[in-house]
Amino acid sequence: MKAIRRFTVRPVLPEPLRPLSDLARNLRWSWHAETRDLFQAVDPERWAASKGDPVRLLGSVPPARLAELAGDRRFLRRLTAVADDLGDYLTGDRWYQSGERSAELPAAVAYFSPEFGITAALPQYSGGLGILAGDHLKSASDLGVPLIGVGLLYRHGYFRQTLSRDGWQQEHYPVLDPNELPVALLKEADGTPAHVSLALPGGRPLRARVWVAQVGRVPLLMLDSDVEENDLGERQVTDRLYGGGSEHRLLQEMLLGIGGVRAVRTYCRLTGHPEPEVFHTNEGHAGFLGLERIAELVATGTDFDSALEAVRAGTVFTTHTPVPAGIDRFDRELVAHHFGADAELPGIGVEHILRLGMETYPGGEPNLFNMAVMGLRLAQRANGVSLLHGNVSREMFSGLWPGFDPDEVPITSVTNGVHAPTWVAPEVVRLGARQLGDRRTEEALTVGGPERWDAVAEVADQEIWELRRSLREQLVLEVRERLRQSWRQRGAGTAELGWIDGVLDPDVLTIGFARRVPSYKRLTLMLRDRDRLMELLLHPDHPIQIVVAGKAHPADDGGKRLVQELVRFTDDPRVRHRIVFLPDYGMAMAQKLLPGCDIWLNNPLRPLEACGTSGMKAALNGGLNLSVLDGWWDEWFQPDFGWAIPTADGAGTDADRRDDIEAAALYDLLEQRVTPRFYERGRSGLPDRWIEMVRQTLTLLGPKVLAGRMVREYVERLYTPAAHAHRSMTPDTARELSAWKGRMRAAWHGVSVDHVETATATATAELGATLALRVRVRLGDLAPDDVEVQAVSGRVDPEDRITDATAVPLKPTAGPDPEGHWTFEGPLSLDRTGPYGYTVRVLPSHRLLASGAELGLVASPAQDVAAGAGVLLR
Repeated sequence: MKAIRRFTVRPVLPEPLRPLSDLARNLRWSWHAETRDLFQAVDPERWAASKGDPVRLLGSVPPARLAELAGDRRFLRRLTAVADDLGDYLTGDRWYQSGERSAELPAAVAYFSPEFGITAALPQYSGGLGILAGDHLKSASDLGVPLIGVGLLYRHGYFRQTLSRDGWQQEHYPVLDPNELPVALLKEADGTPAHVSLALPGGRPLRARVWVAQVGRVPLLMLDSDVEENDLGERQVTDRLYGGGSEHRLLQEMLLGIGGVRAVRTYCRLTGHPEPEVFHTNEGHAGFLGLERIAELVATGTDFDSALEAVRAGTVFTTHTPVPAGIDRFDRELVAHHFGADAELPGIGVEHILRLGMETYPGGEPNLFNMAVMGLRLAQRANGVSLLHGNVSREMFSGLWPGFDPDEVPITSVTNGVHAPTWVAPEVVRLGARQLGDRRTEEALTVGGPERWDAVAEVADQEIWELRRSLREQLVLEVRERLRQSWRQRGAGTAELGWIDGVLDPDVLTIGFARRVPSYKRLTLMLRDRDRLMELLLHPDHPIQIVVAGKAHPADDGGKRLVQELVRFTDDPRVRHRIVFLPDYGMAMAQKLLPGCDIWLNNPLRPLEACGTSGMKAALNGGLNLSVLDGWWDEWFQPDFGWAIPTADGAGTDADRRDDIEAAALYDLLEQRVTPRFYERGRSGLPDRWIEMVRQTLTLLGPKVLAGRMVREYVERLYTPAAHAHRSMTPDTARELSAWKGRMRAAWHGVSVDHVETATATATAELGATLALRVRVRLGDLAPDDVEVQAVSGRVDPEDRITDATAVPLKPTAGPDPEGHWTFEGPLSLDRTGPYGYTVRVLPSHRLLASGAELGLVASPAQDVAAGAGVLLR
């Protein structure tokens, strides 16, 4: 029989055990080993059955066992110690509160993301974007950064993956009951649930409740439209992560951005939490948050353009995609339909909203509303997620800043990191604690800094090798259990599965490959030459074994075919003991898989991997990386940390040829360099050179890949400047800046560089010499204070393009003359040898601009106005 109604019956904890409820409801347990150990001690079998979820555990423990624990003095002492530790963690000063700089830092930061990967017990993520967002919140908590996370609560989360008998991916969407999740309703003072509401076309409301997940010190607000007050269509807005058609996605993103700001305001009103000074938009999905903040100011009488400047000042935008196809784009008419007089944000003209997102630039599609473009136009500060991705992003969005070279587009980069306490195996932590002590180990994993990792160099080779083998052995057991479960789901009987007991070997070099399955990540590159792969898998002396996992998007049949192709290969009785595919990749699997792999493989099409953090997690456990130089690996690769797969950039658009070349390079690396180093033995009988690579990875790479390092960079380089800009943007200042920008745009056609001359006209000059520049500039209706005239110099390539440019401001010395010219002068120091050149340009200049490129306005000389514009240094 099927129940006609479902509800949750909560246990009544005896008074001495009441702290267990607080510990279960704060997700710090997901990265705090002592708290998890305490819950395991409540009932080890039920803890395993609950898959490590304290809320589910407490809902299943019999009253008799609870009564027994309430009288167990030893358990109560442990409970008190863990509860006190959480109290200290939540209230004590941490990195953010230390030092004199704390008064300059933002009072609070709101961090918006469409998905958050905190723990498998709260399945609100699909892949790297969500895991990164979860790690960002956890590290912010560890550092004491006053973040407020904002997302949606998806009643079906992301799909669960199984395989059919023939290896085809199948999706399942289990219903998630918030009452069984580690979340609590945000309630008004009278105890009723707090709501936010959006206006849909025709005046229909879209209402949402707000659930709060406590991530250590950081509250995560999640909006849920499945409320009785909504019609069926509105209730399904938050049904699935990345589900539905265009209008469904648009409504999700309006609820996330607009509703999310309203949820933040409600949360701060009810709890007294400081209002955010900075709003961080993690990818374009949440871009509408800027519109809501503009509407708040417009409602107080501020004009739109001034409100836009005020909102931009305190907004940070992070892009995660390296390809335009990865960005949400909507038809102009669909967006227009959902805003205006009888829909949402009636106080803002629809034309203002459309102008922020339309692709009105060279190469854009003028009828499409681009969420990333809106995010960039609404943020004064923006970044990519690795150095290489920053370069790619500047190129991809350069149309928004016409007249500037891509390397001057105002998008910086903060390379992603991973939350070490979540991803480092307990065995690795214990080894560190023996070497460093508990406190220094915690600091090394959370705050980072190379000085805290130096002691790893003193760990004995034998200890490192025994640790690595232990982790590999645990992985073997985990894989066998998951593989057996997968085959049962595929319809196999127990009698058919005896071979699984021989799958993988704890003494064989183990390679991991696990991620989402879009085509550019090339799941099946390893299958390009199947005979050669078989030779590597079955080598009599130097075999390898491979564990693969990954999900294709439900609508991506091409990705599903890649999964099926790989699964069919792994089903081959000749190799199935050496290569396996595990379905339903997620956080719980990753926490077992990553530590146990000796090599983490990553072979995307360069440069389409924005960052790729899974290899970072492997590195923190002593795994070595074997990867294409893309994302973070391009930035931090050293031969001490692993191997770089050569790329066939010269193959052009011939994708098959490129795959063949890069697959062959992968096989060569495995055969000639990777496996020999793993299996060779030194005088001690250990693989000395391999162990040294593990040691170097932990010592030198470990501190770099931490999310603690990443969050500190966001605070210092983006959040704090944004907070200062926000504080400077008073209503009068916003009106001033808005009016000045309007004046710049209206008058810029009258700005030109009419003559450039130097004190020398020779084609060569000595290093260290100085050229005196004199420039005549027409400013039209503008004054010298409105602009900066710059000399831009550097080495030149064969086409006379300046590379590695340096800009030096010139000073006004005379003007205006009868023809309206101003004269600017200044020295140009020749500080580099070789082909060298310079140019001159005029940019808008204002104290409140974050970048001279902010307006996308620049005036440069015509080719025939410069005298002696290039010199050759010797």
